Amino acid sequence: MSKLWQKNSKVSAAVEKFTIGNDQAMDTYLAAYDVLGSIAHTTMLSEVGLLTALEQTQLKKALIEIYQKIQAGDFKLDPGVEDIHSQIEMMLTESLGDVGKKIHSARSRNDQVLVDIKLFLRAELISMSASVQTFFTLLQEKSEAHKNDLLPGYTHLQLAMPSSFGLWLGAYAESLVDDMTMLQAAYTIVNKNPLGSAAGYGSSFPINRKRTTELLGFETLNYNVVYAQMGRGKAERVTAMALANIADTLSKLSMDACLFMNQNFGFIQFPEELTTGSSIMPHKKNPDVFELIRSYCNRIKALPNEIMMMTTNLPSGYHRDLQLLKEHLFPAFTQLRNCIEMASLMIQNMEVKKDLLEDPKYQYLFSVEEVNKLVLSGMPFRDAYKQIGMDIEAGKFSYSTQMKHTHEGSLGNLCTTQIAATMQKVVASMEIVKVEQQIKQLLKL
Repeated sequence: MSKLWQKNSKVSAAVEKFTIGNDQAMDTYLAAYDVLGSIAHTTMLSEVGLLTALEQTQLKKALIEIYQKIQAGDFKLDPGVEDIHSQIEMMLTESLGDVGKKIHSARSRNDQVLVDIKLFLRAELISMSASVQTFFTLLQEKSEAHKNDLLPGYTHLQLAMPSSFGLWLGAYAESLVDDMTMLQAAYTIVNKNPLGSAAGYGSSFPINRKRTTELLGFETLNYNVVYAQMGRGKAERVTAMALANIADTLSKLSMDACLFMNQNFGFIQFPEELTTGSSIMPHKKNPDVFELIRSYCNRIKALPNEIMMMTTNLPSGYHRDLQLLKEHLFPAFTQLRNCIEMASLMIQNMEVKKDLLEDPKYQYLFSVEEVNKLVLSGMPFRDAYKQIGMDIEAGKFSYSTQMKHTHEGSLGNLCTTQIAATMQKVVASMEIVKVEQQIKQLLKL
């Protein structure tokens, strides 16, 4: 097996198999980003005199060809090759000879995988932000469409006060604003360049770390080289927490949907093709999509703790423990995006039951409304509360289903526009277009 670090001695086959583990499969996530890091690194090496202009041109052309193969799905690690770094250097050496061997000057696999992961996480966070925004917009559209359709509100799963489908859907839209704020925080931490920290203690080569930061579109760099290595694990954990927050919103929405579909509630329904049946009960329309979203998302919610435990008690410097951080985190992005996509499909096709609260079984939802009417007529609140309570006990309670709520965020004033503006402010702070333009520039010959 080809290894960048091997000298003359051979490693036990058992040790080799155990230490590599699932890393080759995980490296496929990083392939394109390893190429981007190498383009930036070799560009900088030529500018500080460690590569000639011709060598840099040859390397960049070859690296872009590899990048194009990766984008086309025509790339894989050869049998016996340890990791993505070895594969790319081997391909460059095969096509360019000794020039290909020069790309590793002034860097270690440690900072190479660090920059790969940072670039991967940044790209995935950008993609996730787009998915969240799309779902957010749908929730807001449906919230406005159903703002006048009343819905029972619950506390302790007991009937509490009138709500509306608009208020319910709008709550999840605003929840995504806070989730996006957490995602933006993770993006800020991820968007720092560790390249040049080498094995964690810097290099005696006259490298220009600010230049690779600029070339890769990072906002800034991890200045301290020891911290650049210590950031491995932290970046993953903070990112996992951002995903967990989105997952928590989806999980709660899914639980609501499962309850509201139940025949004893009967608040919402979906086309038959979006539900599943039973092998023996012909009447069943099961909420399998929401149940699976709930379970996938609850598993994602465990990720931050998993990463925290895997990095517990690690001193500064690199440790092989960190290799395992990829295995559950990397696939979680696709899993969560799939959940958002399926939740969008369900909400897009959701039908709500009209005039729910006309049913007398919901009459006590309006008790607070009747208390408030007495208060508005001049009665002290405690007296009004007692009066309505006595009427309920005596079976004399009367009420109206007409609602008049005007304050911000209430039934009659959802503040949809203000919530949308808050979301846009968070997204704009990420300056995603700037990053995407810089990567396009990096890939130009």
